[in-house]
Amino acid sequence: MSKLQQTHRLTYIVISHDLSVVRYLADRIAVMYLGKIVELGASETIFETAAHPYTAELLKAVPVPEPSVERAKVGRAVGGEIPSAMNPPSGCRFRTRCPRAQSVCAEIEPALRSMRTGQVAACHFPLQEAAPTITS
Repeated sequence: MSKLQQTHRLTYIVISHDLSVVRYLADRIAVMYLGKIVELGASETIFETAAHPYTAELLKAVPVPEPSVERAKVGRAVGGEIPSAMNPPSGCRFRTRCPRAQSVCAEIEPALRSMRTGQVAACHFPLQEAAPTITS
């Protein structure tokens, strides 16, 4: 697929939970949670400096092919209450599982904002610093 993409200047839309495949194939990534884009940007940027807490948790969950390294991983899977996709929570859809969630997360759905690292993320308390907003 990668060779065909280069040769014929193709664009693919790949939907996958396998982040190793996504990393190999994608130049840009959109991370979704319960049907909403929570982070969007260059593949390299997202893998190196995730801005949304859900993206960071997904990346931590990627298996490492070396058994001793995989067994040595510390931390837990994403915790919290798993929300209903049929009746998603108010505000930020990830808030019931997010370690950074505060009261504003239940009240206001975060808009996608530009981060200094280049991607956009929908989070009131992102892992990266937001880029300054330009007003005219």
